Amino acid sequence: MKKVNRVILLFFLLSYLYPQTLKKELPAEGPIDIIERLGDIIALDAEFLNEKGESVLLKDFFYKDIPTIITLNYFECPMLCSLILNGLGDSIQKMNLDPGDEYQIITIDINPYESYQLANQKKNNYIKEYNIDNLDENWVFLTGTHDNIKKITDSLGFIYYYDRIRDEYMHPAALTIVSPEGMISRYLYGIQFIEKDLKLALLESAEGKIGSTLDKIILSCYRYDPYKNTYTIFATNIMRIGGIFTLIFIGLMLYNYWRKDHYLIGD
Repeated sequence: MKKVNRVILLFFLLSYLYPQTLKKELPAEGPIDIIERLGDIIALDAEFLNEKGESVLLKDFFYKDIPTIITLNYFECPMLCSLILNGLGDSIQKMNLDPGDEYQIITIDINPYESYQLANQKKNNYIKEYNIDNLDENWVFLTGTHDNIKKITDSLGFIYYYDRIRDEYMHPAALTIVSPEGMISRYLYGIQFIEKDLKLALLESAEGKIGSTLDKIILSCYRYDPYKNTYTIFATNIMRIGGIFTLIFIGLMLYNYWRKDHYLIGD
């Protein structure tokens, strides 16, 4: 009888300790966040494989003097990653900016166990879906080792974790806009990205190196509001621009009157 009692006690003790150990080693929850590192240079020395299986460094993509959209995802993600990439694809399809000339996209796999073949398959799906000229050459899908993934995620302030119970990576939903020099200039959050916000973020990141004159005027009328996660009209700059156009208009009017007076006096 005592032996049976000991077995029962041992069973209950193990039943209590096992979930505690499991909870400690396999957390169901963890930190998910983005610590914004605006102004920092990303880990350009991080090494990856592109979707063709070729070894590349991130710095290899920063020679075109254009801003870069960086997404951190994994390819067997059950839902969130597809929503982010679909939201990005919908937005770039509406923008009147050209891939390769005015921006590029780098998607980096945060799962070190996924293959470049899977990256290639994922890329082909998006290239076919959105059918944008030159997008194939200017949207790369990269896979890498844990150490190199950590390099880039740390430099971007991207905090995520792997949930072994669900067999999923838990991560934030965001895009990072990076300048032609590799400097972080803006984060855009969510799964849908307003065309205006993405375009203004790219123009801002490029510091006037891309876009039309009208784009640059529009950019000067907006400021990014971190609380609303969008670009909002900046009234002061609108007043300044309005004042400039008013002065130009007055100047043209005065010049026109001067010409008429000069013509009459001449007669």
